Amino acid sequence: MAIEIDTSAFTEEAHELLSELEDSLLELETNPTDQELIGRVFRAMHTIKGSGAMFGFDDVSKFTHEVETIFDMARNGTLPVTKALIDLTLAARDHIRALLNVAAGIGVADEAEAKRIINALKDLEAKESEEETKQSPPRWQRAEKTDLDITANKDNIEPQLFRIRFKPTLDIFANGTNPLLLLGEVRELGETNIIAHNDNLPSLAEINPEQCYTSWEIFLTTIEGENAIEDIFIFVTDDCDVNIRLLDRENSVAAEPQKLGDILVQRGDVSKDTVENAVKPLGDRLVEAGAVSSTHVKAALEEQKAVKEKLEQKKRKESSNTVRVPAEKLDNLVDLVGELVTVQARLNQISLSGGNHDIQVLAEEVERLTGELRDNTMSIRMLAIGSTFNKFKRLVRDLAKDLGKQIELTTEGAETELDKNILEQLNDPLVHIIRNSVDHGIESPEERIAIGKPPMGNIHLAAIHSGANVLIRIKDDGAGLNPDLIRQKAIENGTISMDSELSDKEAFQLIFGAGFSMAKQVTKVSGRGVGMDVVQRSIENLRGSIDVASTIGKGSTITLKLPLTLAIIEGLLIKVGDESYILPLAAVEECVELLAEDKKNTHGRHVINVRGEVVPYIRLRDRFLVEGKPPDVEQVIISQVNESRVGFVADDVIGQHQTVIKSLGKNFQLSEEFSGATILGDGSVALIIDLAKMVRLVELEEN
Repeated sequence: MAIEIDTSAFTEEAHELLSELEDSLLELETNPTDQELIGRVFRAMHTIKGSGAMFGFDDVSKFTHEVETIFDMARNGTLPVTKALIDLTLAARDHIRALLNVAAGIGVADEAEAKRIINALKDLEAKESEEETKQSPPRWQRAEKTDLDITANKDNIEPQLFRIRFKPTLDIFANGTNPLLLLGEVRELGETNIIAHNDNLPSLAEINPEQCYTSWEIFLTTIEGENAIEDIFIFVTDDCDVNIRLLDRENSVAAEPQKLGDILVQRGDVSKDTVENAVKPLGDRLVEAGAVSSTHVKAALEEQKAVKEKLEQKKRKESSNTVRVPAEKLDNLVDLVGELVTVQARLNQISLSGGNHDIQVLAEEVERLTGELRDNTMSIRMLAIGSTFNKFKRLVRDLAKDLGKQIELTTEGAETELDKNILEQLNDPLVHIIRNSVDHGIESPEERIAIGKPPMGNIHLAAIHSGANVLIRIKDDGAGLNPDLIRQKAIENGTISMDSELSDKEAFQLIFGAGFSMAKQVTKVSGRGVGMDVVQRSIENLRGSIDVASTIGKGSTITLKLPLTLAIIEGLLIKVGDESYILPLAAVEECVELLAEDKKNTHGRHVINVRGEVVPYIRLRDRFLVEGKPPDVEQVIISQVNESRVGFVADDVIGQHQTVIKSLGKNFQLSEEFSGATILGDGSVALIIDLAKMVRLVELEEN
């Protein structure tokens, strides 16, 4: 019987590795000599190749092997990292993804493209070999490879921990050598911890400023080999004593860290008999006995600490603390928690109406546990937005290249978290906005230089928390939006009339109209007028809002305001007639009373004076065609909608309600004013009002 192998784990890991590969390549383009990045690129391809062969993805494995072989030359320093190499490796990454999609039954892979990539990579190799032959340095300049260098070039490069003892002679200054410059070169090799030993420092009266009395002990964690360290001290070997010890050698990091006394004995700082006769605490007693200086004890403690940290890192790497869970299971868990929240609300209502103290205590305990379970479950589905931001580095790079522009994408707030479902739906709107910034916003290098700007344009992506929302800002330093040209275009399209008076902010909102485009000609990037209206609809479907600010000649900023999650929200429960409704609490600022005399004073206009500010309001009774007499005192819920304050008039405000959002289904597709529904504690259904859509519908009807 044939055994079926589950390849889902491989494909999921492969896609993650491809994302990491793309990020590393884009970063490597700006830091082409960074050995850590080069190693990261190589390891990603090596893992894809090996895992692909193991799971039967032979096409993936064979193609990746060809690319890996070429990039191994870059890792070994025999092939420089150039823009051509980056371009080809990115193209190879795209082809690997296409091969994975073919295996999943999606799309096709271009074999001609694969051959082009491999041939181009081999041409790079041949060209470099030819150049190397022409410019080969004399033998005395070529570094000999040692066992440590070979170890560093193994498949899995890991930083090694070295202890370097650097003791200059007293007369080292006379030869023009500055020991501090040598220490600086050591720092450039990796992470360092440097201890200065001043045991031999004489009194101030006896000191000779032309002599060096200090020695140093350095703990260096680096991916470079021992040769790189020796090269730093190669010209001062006659003027100092340098001892380099690899603390990783002979499995010294494989077991528990050595004790302080053992380290001191092994280093030769103190005899074994002295350690055995010392009274704990060992370090202090040895210093007090004059057997060893405090700086030597400090250095030994730092060595112990460094080895311990290395051991802990190794253990953490060997034992993974994460578990892969299919997204469907996570969604089911969220749904179950939502049902539990509804049941808990029902239990609360029964406990309050029954008057039984024991049931009330039990209901309170269930409410506490349900709240903790809800928060923990929702946090599991929260993902950092950085992974989404990183995708756009490649987009900006490729578009800028096609358009002949120089553009840098910078990001901020990558650690900001959003619900997984929101992140998935956020990708397309951000693509449209960024493409517009690249095409319409950022000028060509020649235009920028002519107006005094640097040739390199900038697009800045930022995400910040704002209460129960996340603000995502896309800012560019390009030409900006011209409100007068937008108005003129809108008049030509018949969107607005000739006598329409719009503020700049209102004019900017016109770009979200269907079919609206400021492009003079259609390009493969933009100009068809099908982008920004899609952006607005997508953001509103996520119960978010979008705002535009721009200054001519200085650039534009588009701000997306999004809820943290779409599953469970805090809502405000209100009554209109006999029906209950929910307003998102995050948008609510305050509630004020609306008296009969207030309505008389406004002469039929739907506005209310809130501490000197005139705020328009929507009467939900009128909106929902509720019959009967309203109460003498109605409630106005003042909310923030699209950067403006708008009131919503209800009969009564019940209070805060933990709202589990349920979709309305196809039968309610035309009910744009509602974003969903929820089940209340008594089993009845309350509709969730989409404030932004309701305001827009009212504005359209009034116009």
